[in-house]
Amino acid sequence: MLTYHRAAWTALGDPTRQAIFERLLEQPTAVGALARELPVSRPAVSQHLKILKTAGLVTVEPRGTRRVYRADPDGIAALRSDLETFWEQALKGFKALVEQPQAKG
Repeated sequence: MLTYHRAAWTALGDPTRQAIFERLLEQPTAVGALARELPVSRPAVSQHLKILKTAGLVTVEPRGTRRVYRADPDGIAALRSDLETFWEQALKGFKALVEQPQAKG
């Protein structure tokens, strides 16, 4: 049975959130720095980060007046597990199709 983490997959369906997540995969980053790198406002970046956090893809650490976000290894592992499950099931389906006896007509 597939265990898709729908919130995580849905969160990554947005190109801006993908860009933010990719940057956080490279290094932990504060909201302001992310906003400077993207063509969206700081409040918009904060909203995207909130969605990524709710989806379990990022964590946040307060550092003084800043909030530093980083990719959550557990969230990444869950996505990878979903992909591995999907891939294994797809391969089983292909194998069953190939190994089916040919119908004699």
